[in-house]
Amino acid sequence: MRTNNSTGRGFAMVIGIYVVAKAVLNLILGGSFTDIIIGVVFAAFLYTGLEFVNYVIAALLVLTIIRHIGYNVSNLPDTIIYLIEAVIDAAAAVLLFINKDVKEHFTNKWSEIKNLIGK
Repeated sequence: MRTNNSTGRGFAMVIGIYVVAKAVLNLILGGSFTDIIIGVVFAAFLYTGLEFVNYVIAALLVLTIIRHIGYNVSNLPDTIIYLIEAVIDAAAAVLLFINKDVKEHFTNKWSEIKNLIGK
């Protein structure tokens, strides 16, 4: 797929790899295989550079933090790994929302999706 900013795509792919690695870690710690599938889908969408995908994934990362933060804080130190994940999730969300290179990567039009594949 085409990218409009290779640095932005690089950042997006690091976030995508992180999301998959986080899903694998959570599977080891008792999560489900569905988390890995979701992580791979997130990584694939981050690769595409399609408009607004960065905002959707950033919002989903923030919602994940909000959903789990109360339990993770109240059960310290047993949940320290999850708090570390929350900090990384927050950093990834901020990067997806405000970094100019990342935002430039996410300028491919949904209407051009057929033209983007294979380029």
